[in-house]
Amino acid sequence: MVGDNTSSVVTEEAQPRRRRLEPDERRAQILECAIDMFGERPYAAVSTAELAQRAGVARGLINHYFGNKRDLYLAVVRRMVTLPRLDDMVAPTGTDRERVEASVHWLLDVISEHGSTWVKVTSHEGVGDDPEVQHILDQADDAAAERLLLMVGRADSAHSTELRALVRAFGGLVKVAGREWITRGTLTRVQVHVLLADMLMTLIAETMPKVDRGH
Repeated sequence: MVGDNTSSVVTEEAQPRRRRLEPDERRAQILECAIDMFGERPYAAVSTAELAQRAGVARGLINHYFGNKRDLYLAVVRRMVTLPRLDDMVAPTGTDRERVEASVHWLLDVISEHGSTWVKVTSHEGVGDDPEVQHILDQADDAAAERLLLMVGRADSAHSTELRALVRAFGGLVKVAGREWITRGTLTRVQVHVLLADMLMTLIAETMPKVDRGH
């Protein structure tokens, strides 16, 4: 009898106890699982039933918090391109080169946080040519351009519209380089850093001054 009781206790203790989460925590848990799954496989291959199982929630909770699968994917896109608040980061100082190095380091940290999911989202893998996804990405490109201009000390230019356009074009290189690094493995982070830092330095030292002079 003693053996039976001990076995019962061990069995009960071995079973994981699911902690009751607050709604915001539960929503964040589902979103993190979705981020992982959309990074692992194509959009069409992601099942909300499997996602619910992985997140340890009822499938109905996914619909409750996010709506359908496309709505959940849009939430993932927004999360991938949301920048840290300015209050949560320190703008770099020093020479132009020092600012560039710090800015590129920050960019690569943003990319590496969610890796393959970031690459898929920003390269339009997933739901294809979706106007709402494009709108979110366009807004994110604008916000990232403004943030980068601030970080490299060029936010007060009289030609800010043109400079933002230049940085958005640079953003295209960032996305392609991120894909070579994260997805294809053809470049290391160090090599991508060198590439982006050199290109951004050229943009700041040569191209932006020409725009400021009206060329």
